[in-house]
Amino acid sequence: MTPPSPASIPLTSSLLAVVSSWALVTLGVAHIAFGIVKYRATLRDAVVAGFVGRFAEPEPRRTAFWFVLFGLPLLLAGHVAVRAAGRADNELLGLIGGYVFATSLIGVAAFPRSPFPASLIVSVLLILAGRGF
Repeated sequence: MTPPSPASIPLTSSLLAVVSSWALVTLGVAHIAFGIVKYRATLRDAVVAGFVGRFAEPEPRRTAFWFVLFGLPLLLAGHVAVRAAGRADNELLGLIGGYVFATSLIGVAAFPRSPFPASLIVSVLLILAGRGF
């Protein structure tokens, strides 16, 4: 496969690419912030109990841990998308959008009454940005 010539590589991203990338970052930050607020007492109890090994039991601690932790890869994907948008790397934006779409679709199916539809929308926007829209 021949690499694209520099003249064929776009120098700027679309507004959709930039907005959808930052929307993914926002979802990651919101996921972490919401989790810390929602599970504040549960997280505090685990920290007071020594933190290390304190999330296996009881179930609310495990839920709090995974809820907050899931925000980090979401945030990472958003930051990678922002960098891809900054370099007009539409292929990477589409790839990120595809992974977020698959994750969001599973999330919507598992938890229909949740915020997963928001990430489903963002993922579709990233896929469209990856297609050059």
